[in-house]
Amino acid sequence: MSDTLTDRGRAKADRRAALLSAAARLFADRGYAGVTLEELGQAAGVSGPAVYRHFPGKAAVLAAILADASRGLLDGGRRTIAAAGEPAGALRDLIRFHVDFALANADVIRVQDRDLGSLDEADAHEVRRLQREYVELWVGVLARLRPDRAESELRIRAHAAFGLVNSTPHSARIHGRRPADRVVRGILEDMAWSSLTS
Repeated sequence: MSDTLTDRGRAKADRRAALLSAAARLFADRGYAGVTLEELGQAAGVSGPAVYRHFPGKAAVLAAILADASRGLLDGGRRTIAAAGEPAGALRDLIRFHVDFALANADVIRVQDRDLGSLDEADAHEVRRLQREYVELWVGVLARLRPDRAESELRIRAHAAFGLVNSTPHSARIHGRRPADRVVRGILEDMAWSSLTS
């Protein structure tokens, strides 16, 4: 019986993940306002009404996309720092972690850029809280690496590095095609390191 419940729970989690992935892709392409719940369900291979088994409405889908991504960054950032040794290694690992996120989640980043303002106040507050905590992880590592710099400067550097890394995977195109991830990854890691440590 417990195996059945576990299988059922796993299947539900998989359907939720498929819905969020489809929603991120659609919202990135057409904007939150340009997608119906029925279209979201169809893109995920379920009926529109079946979406309600996972989310109370389209606004909850948007909130889940952005909150899940923000929570994933914060949790992953904490794990990355905990596993690192000295500050320079921690910063290199954080950069690698964030570049990997940006390359794998360009749709989510586009949704964040365009549709964060569509969240209700409570959801927007939660997403911003998670993101502020993530920024402060970086500021803490930078402060250990550069104790001679003011925290306000380090925070600006962190935000600038996020802007660089987050904008590139969905904007860099050569003749309409995105370069290979390994090419983009190396460039982004080097540029982020330089912007954070210069």
